[in-house]
Amino acid sequence: YMQQEVVLLVTRLGSPLFSGCNIENACYPLSVCAERTAIQKAISEGYKEFRAIAIASDLQDDFISPCGACRQVMREFGTDWAVYMTKLDGTYVVRTVRELLPESFGPEDLQK
Repeated sequence: YMQQEVVLLVTRLGSPLFSGCNIENACYPLSVCAERTAIQKAISEGYKEFRAIAIASDLQDDFISPCGACRQVMREFGTDWAVYMTKLDGTYVVRTVRELLPESFGPEDLQK
């Protein structure tokens, strides 16, 4: 598989932290990224308002960034929460969901 460990936390004001990891499958389309794992775990426990998500991996030279599917899932729960993308050395960049997925389609668009 990818040989890359990804661990993250999703936080909501006043809530516990939720962790997630990649759940890989030999049939790649059936794999679930760490971001979606953590978000789905939080939702299954009744949390739907998020403040931040932090993504870490063993990549040496690049910040780990969420895939398009994860960005869209994050978008379902708002555009203003922070996405912390880290490097192995501890440095990080922060972007909002809106910055990662501009001109996006979300739940409010279904009302139109």
